Amino acid sequence: MDLEKTLLRKVGEAISRYDMIRDGDRVAVGLSGGKDSVTLLEALLLLQKRAPIDFSVCAFTIEQGKFLKPIAPFKEYLAGRGVEWTYYHDNASFDLLEEEPDHGCDKCSRYRRRAVYEVVRGMGAKVIAFGHTADDFCESFLRNALFNGRLSALPPITYSSQKDFRIIRPLVFVTEDITTAYAGHLTAPVIPCGCSQKTGTVRRSLRDYFTEMEKDYPQLKQSMLSAMGNVELHRLLDPRYQDPEKSPFKKEKDVLFPVLG
Repeated sequence: MDLEKTLLRKVGEAISRYDMIRDGDRVAVGLSGGKDSVTLLEALLLLQKRAPIDFSVCAFTIEQGKFLKPIAPFKEYLAGRGVEWTYYHDNASFDLLEEEPDHGCDKCSRYRRRAVYEVVRGMGAKVIAFGHTADDFCESFLRNALFNGRLSALPPITYSSQKDFRIIRPLVFVTEDITTAYAGHLTAPVIPCGCSQKTGTVRRSLRDYFTEMEKDYPQLKQSMLSAMGNVELHRLLDPRYQDPEKSPFKKEKDVLFPVLG
């Protein structure tokens, strides 16, 4: 498998299908330090040279006190790639670590989101690209269904509450086996966050589940991605989609069960 060709095909498909990047956009890539965000950055830099539209790429990193190694090596790497990079030390997140060391992911995410908008606004960008992969989409779908009681996942494209930022996830069709292999061929530093090493979490349990299931069903994630894009609302339990007068199967039902009407 040609990794670069496969990666660019999948990222290009996502960008095209969901109209993620448009002519004149300045795209700010959130570099978390891991393999996924580095792969996303490199993919966008390659597509920037080949795409039929004109867009620019910059990058930012939010420091929340959870990196397992110094993030400084990114500065030299990104300078060599000609990418403008903003490193933001979020004091509020460090205060949170001291005041509430056992705070949950939701609270950390709120702090990070506030910092992201502040940083990206200062960089003059309107588009924010995150490195969530197909694995993240599948995990999000299962987590919401199993633990939050709703059918929902990460959106490939959405907007900030004030509509001032477009948020995109171009790796929606890219699985982590691809990002792992691709990042391994780069000279980029990979600096994981301590959160990714945690055990005993729902996320870790779901990852272990996928690892085990994919031994027998290697197309599992692809099937789940297809399911997220092929929703049959009338076959779910939400009463908003159960109006029999509007059901596309009303005539079929009348034929099959004439006694019931």
